[in-house]
Amino acid sequence: MGKKGPPRHLKRPPSPGFWSIRRKSGKWTIRTSPGPHSLHTSIPVGVVLRDELNYAKSAKEAKTLVLQRKIIIDGKTRVNERYPVGLMDVISVPDSKEFFRVLPDHGGKLKFLPITEDDAKYKLVKITGKNTQPGGKTQLNLHDGYNKVVSAEEDNYKVNDVLKISVPEKEIADHIEFKEMQQSIVTGGRSQGAQGMIIGLGPEPGWKKTCTIRTAEGEDVRTLARYVFVVGSKEPVIALQAGEE
Repeated sequence: MGKKGPPRHLKRPPSPGFWSIRRKSGKWTIRTSPGPHSLHTSIPVGVVLRDELNYAKSAKEAKTLVLQRKIIIDGKTRVNERYPVGLMDVISVPDSKEFFRVLPDHGGKLKFLPITEDDAKYKLVKITGKNTQPGGKTQLNLHDGYNKVVSAEEDNYKVNDVLKISVPEKEIADHIEFKEMQQSIVTGGRSQGAQGMIIGLGPEPGWKKTCTIRTAEGEDVRTLARYVFVVGSKEPVIALQAGEE
């Protein structure tokens, strides 16, 4: 009988380049299970605990921590060390009273920014698509794999807008429009990790549409609009650097 289902194993050399693992120290690594983020945009919880946050020295120790229900992601306890952690997810470790938000970093990497307990009660999600449902309701497709259904009266959202939602309730607390003069962060491409204000949107249609961001240093960064994640109007609604509130 042939093999059924997706692969369950992953060798170290072909693993995503932004994972902080030693490619030649062993043969195998942890493969992410199907979930809210894809393999190439996320890191499994076991790798995060061992190689990013240093809570474990081995994959076995990381698995034990997860099975002991000590790790909470987006307000829900996860017991699968393969669970994918991706952009804007919130990781909580109640025993040590430490909280982290996943943000894009330079060089195509992800960073785990320490945040406060109050900040860990919400996350930002980007609207990547919309669908009309029976009864006039609208389904908002979000970047983290989840969907949010709103009524026709509440539907003032557009693709590329960002929602601030509570976790784990997923109630909408704020709406940030994708437009000029908004604070943003770049989540992909050569300029990943750049932060600044949107000063211009290109005339290109569809997925080729561009966006220009001016950083705090006065540098203008031009990238694809789909790589831009708005995080606030006058000021970001989340901390983007260590020490910010």
